[in-house]
Amino acid sequence: MKYEVTKGRGATLQIEGRFEAVARERVDDGWGAAEEALPPFKTTVTVESAKSIIVRHDSPDLPFDYSLNAYRGCEHGCIYCYARPSHAYMNLSPGLDFESKLFAKPDAAKLLRAELAKPSYRCSPIALGANTDHYQPIERDWKITRQILEVLAECKHPFSIVTKSALIERDLDLLTQMARDDLVQVFITVTTLDADVARKLEPRAASPQRRLRTIRALNEAGVPCGVMVAPVIPFLTDAELESVLQAAYEHGARTAGYTLLRLPYELKDLFKDWLNVHYPLKAEHVMSRLREMCGGKENDSEFGSRFRGNGLFAELLVKRFKLACERLGLNQGERMSLDTSKFVRPNLSGQGSLF
Repeated sequence: MKYEVTKGRGATLQIEGRFEAVARERVDDGWGAAEEALPPFKTTVTVESAKSIIVRHDSPDLPFDYSLNAYRGCEHGCIYCYARPSHAYMNLSPGLDFESKLFAKPDAAKLLRAELAKPSYRCSPIALGANTDHYQPIERDWKITRQILEVLAECKHPFSIVTKSALIERDLDLLTQMARDDLVQVFITVTTLDADVARKLEPRAASPQRRLRTIRALNEAGVPCGVMVAPVIPFLTDAELESVLQAAYEHGARTAGYTLLRLPYELKDLFKDWLNVHYPLKAEHVMSRLREMCGGKENDSEFGSRFRGNGLFAELLVKRFKLACERLGLNQGERMSLDTSKFVRPNLSGQGSLF
């Protein structure tokens, strides 16, 4: 279903998920319905009663074994978000539904505590924000991420978090406490330094300059915070790779990473429509270069290449990133490892330990 650009929203297309049996299209049947004003576009949040909260991974591309998501969907509305297709599992659209029909898991901290208390649980760093941003706008009211951090701090459990929100500064008290024990690593995503491009790409996320100030605030507080340049979009943001790394370094970042744009499932149609609406003269150039970097396809799902691509231009991107990091002093020395030895299993019985 085609939509006009909605202020403050990313998707320009409300498409059915891949599991839907029917497709719907808004048309004019002669009675003027297509010209009627639509009701105000609002964000809704539905409580999800989850049975478990820790997700286990065995992908060789991921630097973590466990992840945790407090929400489904993300109000930031980033058009490139690889998690958009997951809304199809809820019989909702990966388009505007993903950024407006959200799900919250208010029992997340309780479930986390129960899972960490199991005798079979083996401590390994948990990644927060693998499929949604834990500090998206609704976190201000729901405070689920805050509750999760309180459990992790109590158990001295290591974790990493990726976000593009300045709201993370709210939890500096917990983050600084855990950083002293090498229990936390933060990455702030900076896709572009161009505020106009950012407003179209990620309409409800913090501005690029605000994210850079967050990198500085975290590092000055003693919380190790790097930059994630993601995703790199050919002909749209790729020319900014070095300038983003430079700006992040000047704001205190000493670690960095990047990923190439990924377009799984329905995201291909969503992103192409967004390109044609906002950057029609660049649209075909962007997709042509992306196909070159993905082996002739619009998405590369192969382990080992899905985050970097392959071919000449992918190799050039790798070299540019490495050279910029070497010049700036990013990713120098040994990679920070989060400490799992301090983990204290939560006591759910209320009884004290004999030792």
